[in-house]
Amino acid sequence: MRRLAGRCNEEQPAAQANRRQPLRPWQIRERCFNVRRRGLDAVEIRTFLHQVADELTVAQTALRAVQEENARIKNALRSWQSAQSANHRYR
Repeated sequence: MRRLAGRCNEEQPAAQANRRQPLRPWQIRERCFNVRRRGLDAVEIRTFLHQVADELTVAQTALRAVQEENARIKNALRSWQSAQSANHRYR
């Protein structure tokens, strides 16, 4: 059997493939499929995988920004709460 992309690595070990970790854009771009006699259109698959990887990149970037904003807001709230409790102790 041929592979869709010649630069793809051999199959991943079962233990590594079974772990549920978020997909990375490069993993989607580098994903290989077996080609059979009446196989799939390699260009169409590669185009689709690049589109999915691009969308995943945008989603992961947005997620990181939201997580950073969340941490910033939590820290600001903790600081405000500390300041408020300090003000009320000495009255």
